Amino acid sequence: MPTEAKIATVAQLTKDLAQGGPAIVADYRGLTVAELTAMRRALRDQGISFQVVKNRLARIAARDAGRDGLTALLDGPTGLALADKDEIALARAFLDATKPFRTMTVRGGLVGNRSFDGAAITKMSTLPPREVLLAQLAGGFASPLAGLGSVLSAPLRNLGFALSQLAAKKAEQAN
Repeated sequence: MPTEAKIATVAQLTKDLAQGGPAIVADYRGLTVAELTAMRRALRDQGISFQVVKNRLARIAARDAGRDGLTALLDGPTGLALADKDEIALARAFLDATKPFRTMTVRGGLVGNRSFDGAAITKMSTLPPREVLLAQLAGGFASPLAGLGSVLSAPLRNLGFALSQLAAKKAEQAN
């Protein structure tokens, strides 16, 4: 029979997972309580919650929240990082905060209901921010259009230049 504490833990975890934000699953093995507290404090300052979860309870909460992609990552000592920010910002902030703790390993992550392995989360942290990616995309669309505009205006520009040269030559001959 489940205890009240476990029911409350599952309910809170289900609520957190149901919000649909990205999640990172890490193995915290080898960290002392003081190191774990320092890491939690560093993550909390960046708007990320990190909690140690029991795998069985986390599986139940993931199933109830409709985020079944998380269950494959729940094996061994599990720490779960959740945030309301985008997945790239979460990955970057999490890896920066856990860098001093060499024993911590990222097992994977969850974006929507799609799970990623630890290597993908590490690659995700190296991507530029969302605003920069959108600006690069807009620049990629605008560049060919600007080139096309320049090519189409070149004959008219050249005609204007030739006419001004012709007018200057006629003015010179008239003198």
